[in-house]
Amino acid sequence: MSPNAQGYVNGSVTELLLKQHLERLGYEVKRIRENWEGKKHPNHHGDFYFRKKGTHHWFVLESKGVKSNTEDWNKLYNLHQLKKILFDHNEIIYWIDKTQDIEPQINKWIETNLPDLRKAPKLYKYEEIRDYLSNPPKKETSKFREIKALSDYTRDQIDTIIDNQLKYIMSKIMVLDTHFVSGISGSSERTQATPRKDEFNIISIDIALRYDDHKFLFANPKQLEASGKDCNHLQQNYIMGFAFPQTDGSLKLDLTDEWYDKFDDVFETLTENNAVKESDMQIDNRNVIVEDESL
Repeated sequence: MSPNAQGYVNGSVTELLLKQHLERLGYEVKRIRENWEGKKHPNHHGDFYFRKKGTHHWFVLESKGVKSNTEDWNKLYNLHQLKKILFDHNEIIYWIDKTQDIEPQINKWIETNLPDLRKAPKLYKYEEIRDYLSNPPKKETSKFREIKALSDYTRDQIDTIIDNQLKYIMSKIMVLDTHFVSGISGSSERTQATPRKDEFNIISIDIALRYDDHKFLFANPKQLEASGKDCNHLQQNYIMGFAFPQTDGSLKLDLTDEWYDKFDDVFETLTENNAVKESDMQIDNRNVIVEDESL
């Protein structure tokens, strides 16, 4: 029942399925020790070591999931925010004709797929409403009228309205977003609370929270845009793409160029110079999972 426990179990399931996935592709996979003997190696901040069977070079793989509340965080329950994210990432969306004006196509898609959103009032979080009305403007603005219309709702009522709007939006579009948050400590050699680009060789994202299966997407961190604060670090969030529910119940994935759905393709971006020294490896052999071959 605990959200923290659910997150831990989901992460463990993801790691096990990812390990099985790579082994089926012909890779040898070893888990990295979480509690190292001494200071953890700065380039081994991942979950697995892996190498292609028949080769000698080991690499580091990190496993993550998608950001669970990205539609809420991006306020896609409001029409203008949904339009903005579609426009900002129009180059990867399958139903947009790049030779035609983009905005009319977005408007038509929303009118066809999410018609109720066109007439829906603009929504604000409960805290936004309280803070704004504690110091209202001297003149009546459009924002004041929007917030005033929501002023009599309780926190639970506002949350319910937003949740229902998000369910409506996500019936037609879901956002695939990363959430790279890491601690800062002397051993990590980080200057900000996101991973450095050299901490692992490949990042794997399980998109199960936005897909109908534990599907993995992969990227080479050195091919991802660096943080604006430190070019050696990754950003916290990357929009990987979108999942569009189809009328037959399937999901259409539109991904940016940096993300691969085939592990072999991203593996080809690595060179021998990226490999870790075998003498530096600390493999976790403390637990053995007996796996059912029939699964």
